[in-house]
Amino acid sequence: MGATLLHRTTRSVQLTEDGRTFYTRALDLLAEAQDMHSMFANNGAPLRGRLRVDMPTELAKTVVIPALAQLLDINPELELELSSTDRRVDLVQEGFDCVIRLGPLLDDALVARSLGKLRMINAASPGYLAKYGIPRTLDDLSIQGHQMIHYTPTLGARPTGWEYPEVDGYASLALPGAMQVNNVQAYHAAGLAGIGLIQAGQLALAHHIESGHLVEILHDLRPEPLPAWLVVAHRRNLSPRVRAFMAWMECVLEPYFH
Repeated sequence: MGATLLHRTTRSVQLTEDGRTFYTRALDLLAEAQDMHSMFANNGAPLRGRLRVDMPTELAKTVVIPALAQLLDINPELELELSSTDRRVDLVQEGFDCVIRLGPLLDDALVARSLGKLRMINAASPGYLAKYGIPRTLDDLSIQGHQMIHYTPTLGARPTGWEYPEVDGYASLALPGAMQVNNVQAYHAAGLAGIGLIQAGQLALAHHIESGHLVEILHDLRPEPLPAWLVVAHRRNLSPRVRAFMAWMECVLEPYFH
């Protein structure tokens, strides 16, 4: 190869940096060769090779990971790399086969398949509501002196405010912020701690509502549902394992979107 791939000593053999790069690329090439070999195989054949996917952390924790054991039992040679983050990863630069995204799509070059929409709700902790009161109308948010947790992907960015439906769409009400966070888990934790009101996906908050740690408020003034997407970098040359995994994901997520 014209490069040192291994460091050898009398006791061990380790990959060099070039060796790690070569090994990773070799895995990809082998996986592509397996895909070509199985192009015309039966659809029921087990999935093989490496699959790198990304999705929002809460979705991975609440829905996808609990369902993965069955998929991996059926496909023991599938090497799944699961990234869960709230930032928008670069599919091409970071080598992701497919990702799940919530919210509007910002890149027209990507290929996206709609999963539906994620219902959003308004919530607060019982302790917070005991202190400020339970708002029954939009005006109550200001009259009772309510505060919200501001979520922004970048700290210091201008918050969007409290979202609510209007006749012809959705609008935003400026509410004081008890704090600002850039992480969904921190956002939920702040709501559970009674620091302020939150607006979040019903899927993520359902068990907190059921346990009584959070209370849904303003049922008729829910924020706009978030569109959900399965996204790939291109439509051509999708491997059988990517197609099969995307179909599996659609089945797993279908009950949670509308």
